[in-house]
Amino acid sequence: MTVGLFADGTPGELFVNVSKQGSTVMALMDSLAMLTSYALQFGVPVSVLASRMQGSRFEPSGPTGNPEIPIATSITDYIFRWLELKFGDSEAAVQPTLIPPYEVVESRGVDEPVLSHGDMVPSGVGCPECGSVLEYGEGCLVCRSCGYTKCG
Repeated sequence: MTVGLFADGTPGELFVNVSKQGSTVMALMDSLAMLTSYALQFGVPVSVLASRMQGSRFEPSGPTGNPEIPIATSITDYIFRWLELKFGDSEAAVQPTLIPPYEVVESRGVDEPVLSHGDMVPSGVGCPECGSVLEYGEGCLVCRSCGYTKCG
C-alpha cells in the first residue's frame, strides 16, 4: 500500500497493489482505494472509515505477515486496520470546501409503483451464451443482446 499525505501529514490518497494487473481483485482494490481517497479528501476521518470497513469477511483471509495485524478477515479488513494503526489518531481531517452544506427540506413518498407490469430490470446474472447482463420480467430472464431466454 502507498499513502499520499497532505502537507499536515494526514492521509489524502490510498493506492493498493495486489494481484496482477487486469485481474478482478486488482480492479476492485483500485476502486476501493479511489473511493477511500475521495473520502479522505472530503474530510472523512480515517477512524470513521476504519470503523465502517473493518471486520468484513471474505477470501482471501488469514495470516498477514504483519506482526501488528497478524490475522485479517479480508483484504478490506487488513487495509483499514492498517490505516487506523498508522493514521487513526489523526482527527485533524481536511474540512470539505467543495460541497456546500445542505438540508433535507421535505421527503415524501409516491403512491405509484416503481415498475409497471411488463417492465424488465437488470438481474445481475450474466447470460450463459454471450455474457451480457440478463434482465428479469414477468417470470423470465431475458438477454437483450443475443435473445437467450429462461423462464420459471
